[in-house]
Amino acid sequence: MNRELLMLVDAISREKSVERDVVFGAVEAALASATKKLYGGEVDIRVAIDRDSGEYETFRRWHVVPNEAGLQNADAEILLFEAQEQIADIEIDDHIEEPVESVPIGRIGAQAAKQVILQKIRDAEREQLLNDFLSRGEKIFIGTVKRLDKGDIIAESGRVEARLRRNEMIPKENLRTGDRVRAVILGVDPTQRGPQIMLSRSSPEFMKELFAQEVPEIEQGLLEIKSCARDSGSRAKIAVLSHDKRVDPIGTCVGVRGSRVNGVTNELAGERVDIVLWSEDPAQFVIGALAPANVQSIVVDEERHAMDVVVDEENLAIAIGRGGQNVRLASELTGWRINIMTAEESAAKQAQESESVRKLFVDKLDVDEEVAEILIAEGFTSLEEVAYVPMQEMLEIEAFDEDTVNELRTRAKDALLTMEIAREEKVEEVSQDLRDLEGMTPDLIAKLADGDIHTRDDLADLAVDELVELAGMDEAQARAMIMKAREHWFNA
Repeated sequence: MNRELLMLVDAISREKSVERDVVFGAVEAALASATKKLYGGEVDIRVAIDRDSGEYETFRRWHVVPNEAGLQNADAEILLFEAQEQIADIEIDDHIEEPVESVPIGRIGAQAAKQVILQKIRDAEREQLLNDFLSRGEKIFIGTVKRLDKGDIIAESGRVEARLRRNEMIPKENLRTGDRVRAVILGVDPTQRGPQIMLSRSSPEFMKELFAQEVPEIEQGLLEIKSCARDSGSRAKIAVLSHDKRVDPIGTCVGVRGSRVNGVTNELAGERVDIVLWSEDPAQFVIGALAPANVQSIVVDEERHAMDVVVDEENLAIAIGRGGQNVRLASELTGWRINIMTAEESAAKQAQESESVRKLFVDKLDVDEEVAEILIAEGFTSLEEVAYVPMQEMLEIEAFDEDTVNELRTRAKDALLTMEIAREEKVEEVSQDLRDLEGMTPDLIAKLADGDIHTRDDLADLAVDELVELAGMDEAQARAMIMKAREHWFNA
């Protein structure tokens, strides 16, 4: 029987072109499965076949778990202290084994053994095909639609299958069996039953790879796509940079009579693409990203990572775009929060901010409005600037002498110290359950305390735009934080 087992393994290994160890593993799994049925319950069985003689042994195993964890499966687990009574130096996650009677191969049931063996071999073949495909380093999957699976598309390239989920397709795109399809490879999901290669046609990465195929200068390193933002099936923006002054990045990506950009557009169901010149200057980058709208002025807020962009009435609708599409894509492309406003709205906002700064200086520095106005006119917007801007810089203000400057700096430092003490007292009022919330940082805790948010429920009650304004984070982060704060409501 042992000799027949070895001959069977060799025959299957040659026929299916898989390693002998894979076939041995399949036979061991079949024997272990048959042995489990004799015991009932969720026992753990291991079978070891000698690769040379064909003889095999069977062992029942127990997984060593911490004493405090308790047994979740008494048939296959053992507590640490009990295991140490048998093996003194055994550790958690080790196994204790004892030999048990082996099931004769003849009693397994030929059909069941065959099914297990063939399934193992199919899995091994699929893994080998997958590894061969991935080793080529291709980023675009080119294949045909093989079938539909619960709204997802299963595409095939050679003998390799991949899955294109419904939410990764271009909206309103109708792909049918036999259609040619191209998509970017997002990654491999080893836990997925069936095709494990995950595809996308709606991600920004797909557009970047399409341009890389259409524009040789990208492959040569003369051009670089710095970022991409898409409203798939409708409109997209890409930011390009030239590493060679002789190469026009926008013209090169557009191509002669639009041939290159049209190649991308045709693949993406007519999706319109704006090509933007990338700039190290964030303000210049945002101005380019908002095209075709003309920008009058721009105010950068580094702390909140936001920009106030002023446009005239004629350009307001263009800058915002249908349904806010243009400004949303520009924001995603640049990574900055963009607030579009008219000149009147900007003037009103600046007046409000000036009034706020004026009140701050009058209250905290104990000065009259005339002194506060002088500070504002000289560009001072905070107590920190008054306290710590170089002395010589403040002495250049004609209206102030040295004694006045020293007094202002002293008052500013005293006010900051008082405010910091008050802030620390507020932070101490923040509850421990809010402090322990995932993603919470000392800076965020302080900002929440300033906004009188002291408990997890206080945070959970906020609207997304309120948290964005309060903490200076983007909408996605704010939404995730609020949902995390609300989790205990649903658990309860």
